[in-house]
Amino acid sequence: MKNMIKRCLLLAVFIFSVPVQAGGGHAHDKDGGHSMHGHAHGPVTAEQVISKAKQTMLNLVKRKVIDLSWASASLLKAEKKTFAKGEEWVVSFNNNQIEDKSKQVLYIFYSLNGRYIAANYSGK
Repeated sequence: MKNMIKRCLLLAVFIFSVPVQAGGGHAHDKDGGHSMHGHAHGPVTAEQVISKAKQTMLNLVKRKVIDLSWASASLLKAEKKTFAKGEEWVVSFNNNQIEDKSKQVLYIFYSLNGRYIAANYSGK
């Protein structure tokens, strides 16, 4: 009888743990379904990081972290840059509607695997 109970418990653990281990999207942060701190699965392309950066920027607008006018900002470029902690993607956007010239370019940083790192106006 004890053997049967152990087998049933083991089977139940196995059955209920499989769906937890499997899964698709891993959005854990508030960026419109694109994980800012999510699980990356290998290096992302320039096109992928640009798409992520646009979503991140729109999320920052939605959360009122940056001005609404950023929703129509234009892409400047996406490039890999080397910093003290290593290489990162840097995607920059231009917004001429911002009066303060030092804040007309927004830089959004990602790991090479597409994990959001930060956003700022300095590019550093």
